[in-house]
Amino acid sequence: MKILILLSIFLPFYLSAQSPEEIPPVSPSFKQKKDKRKTIEEKKLELVRFDKIKKVLEEDQLLEEADKKVKKVTESGRKRISWNKKRYNIPDEQDFWDFMSELWLVKRANQLQWDFEKPDYGLDLAFKKFLEKMGYYEVSFKILVSNSPRLFHIGLPSKKSLIFVLSLPFLRTMDLSKTEICLLLFEDFKRIEAGFFLSKIRGPKLKKTLGSNFYKKSFDKKIIDQLLVRYDEVVFNKGFNFQEQFGVTQQMDLLLKNDLNTWSKYYNLLQKIDDLVKNNALFKDYNKVYPSPELQMNWLKPKSKNI
Repeated sequence: MKILILLSIFLPFYLSAQSPEEIPPVSPSFKQKKDKRKTIEEKKLELVRFDKIKKVLEEDQLLEEADKKVKKVTESGRKRISWNKKRYNIPDEQDFWDFMSELWLVKRANQLQWDFEKPDYGLDLAFKKFLEKMGYYEVSFKILVSNSPRLFHIGLPSKKSLIFVLSLPFLRTMDLSKTEICLLLFEDFKRIEAGFFLSKIRGPKLKKTLGSNFYKKSFDKKIIDQLLVRYDEVVFNKGFNFQEQFGVTQQMDLLLKNDLNTWSKYYNLLQKIDDLVKNNALFKDYNKVYPSPELQMNWLKPKSKNI
């Protein structure tokens, strides 16, 4: 009984007397927030000095028991600090682009007008079957339909779940079938696969930032703001160059040649887009982003051979 009484009286003071090295120090700017997260046991470590009661504990053979308690509380404190530090982790390459693309969609919701009532067009199932027909299985993706003519169609940078955005006015004006829409999505799929979009927005500073930690540091918000602007440039203005477009068209030609019916639909799709761009001022900027349907059709035509 005497041991229990002494433990209850002196152990809290012993715990409070451990040296500061037992738990990593906290900078003044973080101290107020950190104190709120400390456990009761950890706070006891800061109350009194141990040298006043150490001799009493030794005489009553309580020092070993107190040491065990201190180790347990110290380990708990270290785990808490480690967990808190992880809250400041910046996603690595594998996770960052899905987050960034979704952030861009939220920030540009007014321009894209994707938050509106619409029926289920059945595009997810149709494109899943199309991908499997092309030999791509277990592909995770999301298709977002926009009610704005500013964006025509795009595959956004993503690693885990591919993100596609389609303009409803663009699709409706040409009265595209599900197969034609799937062909449009498949072009964007090949661009994501080739990393064309990423190559235009990724910079050396960002590369160093990804996967790092800004615990007790200030995070440079300009990195995110600049990325959002680069997204805008690719989606609305600069788009893809002739070399990239040629590469995608070649791949489409190669993959679709085994099915002449689908190949013909792809060629007809390009013809529809070309006519739209030339005759409808609402979509005149299409060639700035995807140069150009007319050239794509020429690239698809069989080369004449001189005899």
